[in-house]
Amino acid sequence: MAKNKKNRTDAAARLTHLDSRGKIRMVDVGEKPVTRREAVARGRITMAPATLDAILRGGLKKGEALAAARIAGIMAAKHTHELIPLCHQLPLEVVEVTLHPNRSRTALEIEARAATQARTGVEMEAMVAVSVAALTIYDMAKAIDRAMEIGAIRLVAKRGGRSGEFLRPGESAWPEK
Repeated sequence: MAKNKKNRTDAAARLTHLDSRGKIRMVDVGEKPVTRREAVARGRITMAPATLDAILRGGLKKGEALAAARIAGIMAAKHTHELIPLCHQLPLEVVEVTLHPNRSRTALEIEARAATQARTGVEMEAMVAVSVAALTIYDMAKAIDRAMEIGAIRLVAKRGGRSGEFLRPGESAWPEK
């Protein structure tokens, strides 16, 4: 029992969402300075070649999937605090969602960038944008391809804040917009 208590205390020291007793809490960011924060996330949705072709030519019965996915990603980023229990509500200054066809993988690569001036970062907003953009593509095209697969959602870069800059090693350059 003593060992479990010690493990909880050690975890609480490392994880900001746990108090000294190991109980979940929202982080108090009130004393942190307001700085420019930016995050970039990426992910992908793979599909059959015919599905990718239908999406790119605008041939889905539900409509223009790429535009719907961009809008859905932006809207989702704005609601991240309602989806992830301990996220702070942020005054987002920009959310950009881009989708790039990758024919060799029969996939759409998705990138989202979020930025703000705030006391906490926008990593979750960028990742939620990618996730919901991918889910929107799935919803738009599921009538012709239920085997689509969403994956590789990850933080690629973040700037600002106390922890400084993060750049994921091995990321390739994003195609021009």
